[in-house]
Amino acid sequence: MRLHHLTITAFGPYAGTEEIDFETLSNAGLFLIHGPTGAGKTSVLDAVCFALYGRVPSVRNDAKDLRSQHAPPDRSPEVVLDVTIRGRRFRLTRSPRWERPKLRGEGTTEQKAKVLLQEWRGGEWETWSTRFDEAGQLVTDLLGMSAEQFCQVVLLPQGDFAAFLRSGAEDRRAVLEKLFATEVFAQVEAWLSDHRAEARREADELRLAAESVADRAAEAAGAVRPDLEPDALAGWATELSGHLADAVAALTGELTAATAARDAARSAAEDAHSLAARQERHADARSRAAALASRADSRAALTDRLRAGERAGRVLPLLQVATARAARHEEVAAVVARRRALLGTLVAEDVDADLMRKEERARRDELVELAQRRDDEARLTEIGARLRTAADEADALETAEAELALFLTESPAYRTILREELDQARARAAALPMAGSAVESAAARLESSRLRDSLAASLAEAEAVQREAVDAAQAAREVAQEIRQARLEGMAASLARDLSPGEPCRVCGSAEHPSPAHTGGSGPGEEAEDAAAAAYEEAQTRREETGNRVTQLAAELAGAADQAGDATEAELAAALEAAREELAGLGGAEDDISRIEDEMRRVEAEFEEARDRHGELQTTLAANLTYRTGLSEEAERLRGGIVAARGDDPTLDARIFRLDREAALLRDTAAATDQLRAAAEDAGTALAEAAVAASEEGFASAEAARAAALDDGTRQELLRQVKEHDDEEARVAELLEDPELVAAASRPRPDLASVEASLARAEEHHRSAGSAHDRFEHRRSRLVTLATELRTRALAWLPAAERHALAVRVAALTSGDPTANRTRMRLSAYVLAARLEQVVAAANERLAKMSGTRYSLEHTVDKVAGARGHGTGGLGLRVIDGWTGRHREPGTLSGGETFITSLALALGLADVVTMEAGGAEIGTLFVDEGFGTLDEDTLDEVMEVLDALRDGGRAVGIVSHVAELRTRVTAQLHVSKTRTGSTVTVLS
Repeated sequence: MRLHHLTITAFGPYAGTEEIDFETLSNAGLFLIHGPTGAGKTSVLDAVCFALYGRVPSVRNDAKDLRSQHAPPDRSPEVVLDVTIRGRRFRLTRSPRWERPKLRGEGTTEQKAKVLLQEWRGGEWETWSTRFDEAGQLVTDLLGMSAEQFCQVVLLPQGDFAAFLRSGAEDRRAVLEKLFATEVFAQVEAWLSDHRAEARREADELRLAAESVADRAAEAAGAVRPDLEPDALAGWATELSGHLADAVAALTGELTAATAARDAARSAAEDAHSLAARQERHADARSRAAALASRADSRAALTDRLRAGERAGRVLPLLQVATARAARHEEVAAVVARRRALLGTLVAEDVDADLMRKEERARRDELVELAQRRDDEARLTEIGARLRTAADEADALETAEAELALFLTESPAYRTILREELDQARARAAALPMAGSAVESAAARLESSRLRDSLAASLAEAEAVQREAVDAAQAAREVAQEIRQARLEGMAASLARDLSPGEPCRVCGSAEHPSPAHTGGSGPGEEAEDAAAAAYEEAQTRREETGNRVTQLAAELAGAADQAGDATEAELAAALEAAREELAGLGGAEDDISRIEDEMRRVEAEFEEARDRHGELQTTLAANLTYRTGLSEEAERLRGGIVAARGDDPTLDARIFRLDREAALLRDTAAATDQLRAAAEDAGTALAEAAVAASEEGFASAEAARAAALDDGTRQELLRQVKEHDDEEARVAELLEDPELVAAASRPRPDLASVEASLARAEEHHRSAGSAHDRFEHRRSRLVTLATELRTRALAWLPAAERHALAVRVAALTSGDPTANRTRMRLSAYVLAARLEQVVAAANERLAKMSGTRYSLEHTVDKVAGARGHGTGGLGLRVIDGWTGRHREPGTLSGGETFITSLALALGLADVVTMEAGGAEIGTLFVDEGFGTLDEDTLDEVMEVLDALRDGGRAVGIVSHVAELRTRVTAQLHVSKTRTGSTVTVLS
């Protein structure tokens, strides 16, 4: 992979569009990305990673908003990367999700993330995909590594590998699993663990199932289950079923005898109950015959009533007609009375129908004349509406005419005011750029002043800390020298005590000892000397760190003081506030110019339009006055004719309504009077005909016939009662003549209680015998079935138990259980340990160069301190100090030692991951920070190692703000930060 060109827009700290020519930087082989803290050096790497994978490294990916906060609200964030991967040139364009202002209205709307992957083919960019999954999969397949692996292999984040160097087994495992994709082995461990639990559940379920069947067998036999294996319990159940078969055979004979006795008792009981029932039926028949004889008179009365009702039924239709006609006569008479009452004084009380019709015709004639006047009234109403409309129009016209006259008078003065405001706005717009520059300059000086004061205090503190560090380092050095001298003296005295006259010295070989050393004690030991040396080394490291800090702060203070000048912070703040007030006063000048010009054009157009409209309104007002005068004269003429026609009534409609109502009442009353006369004649005729018919049927009067008449319900009820009496007589006669009932009545009454008692005893004995037989037969049958099922369950349980034992052994081996795994390493840890060995071997090649052959890394399978549980071994790291020959924990290294060790480890890991990825070519590498902890000699060694990485045309980018690297590396990418966002500059 080789980077060619990167374009960043509104991304991270970059508010505008920044272009980075990696071709120019890569041609130098080694290039530097530098700039102040927080300027956005690491954001360049973030942009590269985002373009390739759609995400940024480490925890920064959790910050979902990648858009620059300095960018204008409507500027879309975008990263464009031109890169060659495995000989194919691609251009990746990505935009993260962001909130853009709505095109209409207020607020924002979410803009979705986008991706465009293009490949250079045939002399032009050809679109390959616009889908996230396809673009990401292509990059992953070509590079042969995931986003996590890319961040560790290509970007080399030193801070992350310092943590990796010092981390525990589980944290180190998490990093290695991401890089080497060994999750399949962890999945195998999990599967074996789950399989072990599943095999155990299966074996336990089958064992419990067999024991459950045995418990049911014991319950069926009424015995206690013995403590046997499930396969032996099957024979025990078979033996119990044989014992129960003998008991069933004995109970079968007893049940047969009980069945015969029950059947005989049941037959005797049935005969006795049958005889008693026939005797009861015969006695009941005699009782019913006596009751029928007592009701003979009632039966005759029912017959006489039915015959009278039949004769009355032939008279009843004439009676109904007479009643209906009498009701009609009363109804018409009531109507006539009501209508004469409504007439009141219109006619005399005794006037006949013909006179009422004459009065009706007179009113109808007058209604015809009044109808003609209604058209005049409608016209009068229409004229009134038109007059009101015309008057409203006249009012509106007069108001509009007055407003236009006022506008034509005042418009020239208003236009003069607008011209003056326009001149003032143009003057303010001309002064706006200068005021903006003044605000930016004042703000920059104020910020530099604050930074100057802050850095001065920090520098004083840092110098005090440096002095303390220098004193502490000097004191530690003196202590170490004193202990070393004391130890040497103690070693000499110890050797002198072992000297004997005439025996050779173990050091020099001489047999003469003229002046042996003497001391009061043995002196300090090797541990004390090592502790003093480590304390001095730590104090010296602290001294170097504080010196670097003082140098850095002094340089930053000088830069801030140059920009701020000699003015105080209060003076600069006052100057900034004054510049801002002046700028605020000039704000909106361009908008005011546009607004005033628009207003002047509008006023000119309205003036011309108003002058034309004013003449039109005056002409329209004159025509309106003429129109209203004509309508008023016509209305007066029509109103006089209508008043004469309505007479004493309040309105013409009221008179028409009254005359129409009176004519209708006269007409209806005349008609009702004629109907009343005809109804009286019909009622008399119908009543006479009904009286004649009643006499012919033998009734004294028509009312007597009406009283004897039967309705349908009463007649049906009487017929039902007669029929029930006759049917009862026939049934009773049939029963009294039945020979079986007569014979049964002649026999003695049976003893039913004794027969029932005998039957109950026989049935109880039969139930008891049958229950005992069924119970034992069911228990025997159930035991036979359970014995078969028990054998089946036992055969299923035994292989499941064997499978569980095998699963337990294999799972313990892969999980690092010490009972089955001597190394106590999980399977995934074992695989990762092999990869870690390769990483350590590759790292030691560079670590030896950078540390002057002093340090090397060692991989150990021992359990890491602090790790809990089994299976956590295999991923330990120790540092071997070639000067002392001792093993050291990574946490005991100084800052510079940690950096070179971490860098070597990162480069080694990059080599192994690249090899795992199929040897993918990495044409561009980045090393992010950490150089500030190195002394000059170590920095030389590190730079030689990094320079060696350029073999084969590889480019190496160093991300750092260390000033010394600017003189060592000529090709540079300088990142600058301002209040409005960061910018980049390529220096070659």
